[in-house]
Amino acid sequence: MSTEIATNRKAGRDFHITEKYEAGLVLKGSEVKSIRAGKVNVSDAFARVENNQVFLYGCDIQPWQTAGDWFNHAAKRPRQLLLHKREILKLANATAVKGCSLPLLRIYWKDRRVKVEIGVGKGKTHSDQRQDLKEKVELREAQREMSRFNQR
Repeated sequence: MSTEIATNRKAGRDFHITEKYEAGLVLKGSEVKSIRAGKVNVSDAFARVENNQVFLYGCDIQPWQTAGDWFNHAAKRPRQLLLHKREILKLANATAVKGCSLPLLRIYWKDRRVKVEIGVGKGKTHSDQRQDLKEKVELREAQREMSRFNQR
């Protein structure tokens, strides 16, 4: 059973997501406490493959207030993601293509562990975003008409 911590809604708007991967996240104790308190922001988070390891950048986990300076963490430090070697190689090959990146989609709890879901995404153009918005509006209008028809 997984419980949602935070989602990146901008990723769905700005990217065509082709594949999704689940990864573990290397955290300090004060970071886990901050995540439990809900002090996390993932709107600009992305992953990058460096030296056959995957790191998460831009994930803002606020410092735990009651922890001392010695035990606290930096808010936007790079965090290592835990993936299998073959998954890392797939991600490295996917990001070698121009225009592809690895946005963070969501952070969630899975069996008392913090997991992240990253996606292989290709950036959308402005016209693609407009087309998606049009499709949402048309779908919403069709659902309204169906509900009106069923009420009769």
